[in-house]
Amino acid sequence: MAKENSFLTEKLVPFFNKVSSAKHMVALRDGMTAAVPMIIIGSIFMIIGQFPVQGYLDFMAHLFGPNWSNVVQYITNASFNIMGLVAVAGISYSMAKNYKGIDPFSAMIVSIAAFILTIPMQVGKDGGLLIPLKQFDSSGLFTALLVGLFVTDLYVWLMHKNLVFKMPDTVPPAVSNSFAALFPGAISLFVVWLIRVGVEATPMKSIPNVITFFLQAPMSKVTNTLGGAIVIELVICVLWFFGIHGANAISGIIDPVLYTALAANATAFKAHEALPNIITKTFFDNFVRIGGCGATLGFVILMTFFAKDKEMKALGKLSIAPSIFNINEPVVFGVPIVLNYQIIIPFILAPMANIIATYIAMKMGWVAKTIGIYPPWTTPPILSGIISTGHISGGIMQLFNIVMDTLIYFGFFKSMDRAKLKAEQEAEKAA
Repeated sequence: MAKENSFLTEKLVPFFNKVSSAKHMVALRDGMTAAVPMIIIGSIFMIIGQFPVQGYLDFMAHLFGPNWSNVVQYITNASFNIMGLVAVAGISYSMAKNYKGIDPFSAMIVSIAAFILTIPMQVGKDGGLLIPLKQFDSSGLFTALLVGLFVTDLYVWLMHKNLVFKMPDTVPPAVSNSFAALFPGAISLFVVWLIRVGVEATPMKSIPNVITFFLQAPMSKVTNTLGGAIVIELVICVLWFFGIHGANAISGIIDPVLYTALAANATAFKAHEALPNIITKTFFDNFVRIGGCGATLGFVILMTFFAKDKEMKALGKLSIAPSIFNINEPVVFGVPIVLNYQIIIPFILAPMANIIATYIAMKMGWVAKTIGIYPPWTTPPILSGIISTGHISGGIMQLFNIVMDTLIYFGFFKSMDRAKLKAEQEAEKAA
């Protein structure tokens, strides 16, 4: 045990600390943090528009009309659907400001243009170009991360090669910086264009399709078994760790199978027959991803009520309401969890534990299976468990999972909290 601790403290921890403090990792962290205020704002209006109480929904529809929810969620769409765009801008700006002689604003503009260049556009009826808004949200986040980092690197390298259009000293700096970016920006966009043309010549057809293309073959073979459920959630969590919206990335492959299993349960339930399936869409949404992907409700509870570091406690208070409604973007991008080695282990272990515990409980008959009712994904735990199974045992199972998730996150949370508190105290002393 002493040797293991020595290895962790002397080798592994310094290595990860070095990695996490590298320019690219800091740029990722700071860039994604820029999206957090918009995510929190969008989460609030999503809760208002999708509050999972039918009486409330009926009352609001009677008061404001049947389209009221869509109108309320205009703000949600405006904030959530620019996540990738904000990320590429923030990452590029954060990356470029680390280099002397580089105007970060110009680098950011080039990266935004490069990001948009990766998106396949359609021609509208009036001849105008239509940009799929979906690629601006978390669906395009992985592309945004790559563009923000590596296009900025290329731009900076070209700038340092003095491939710039120099203006006289009498020209205002804003104008001079814009023209200085002319050649490096053009070359950077040309490189991205070549990559896009190359990808379009393959069966993948577009850059956003690359991830789905490589996932489709293996994931389509996964069935609704315990092993299959573990593989599905493992892939989703790992993708989220790298900034890819895992559920969105594989939903087109997995969801038809899960919905079919849920429909089979509904048919059997109506016929008063034994329910055939444990692994269904509601199994994942209500019993595995409690608080969102990674089962982060337990982690948010710890931050809200037990954090000593001011930053973590404040983030917990901001994240607790969305997390209760299974919206965890504030904590995923606020902590952040993306590319954070300190939290990846419980982020994967908690949903894995939920899968195994719930599957065994349903297999043994201790907890009722999902009956085919699909409560809105924003329905809070306990309530959603009762609705989806038609039995109180569903709510009890969710409560058990929340406690278990909290315990899984606890040790890692304490370690992060101590480290952040120490840094906070040192900063106060220095000030």
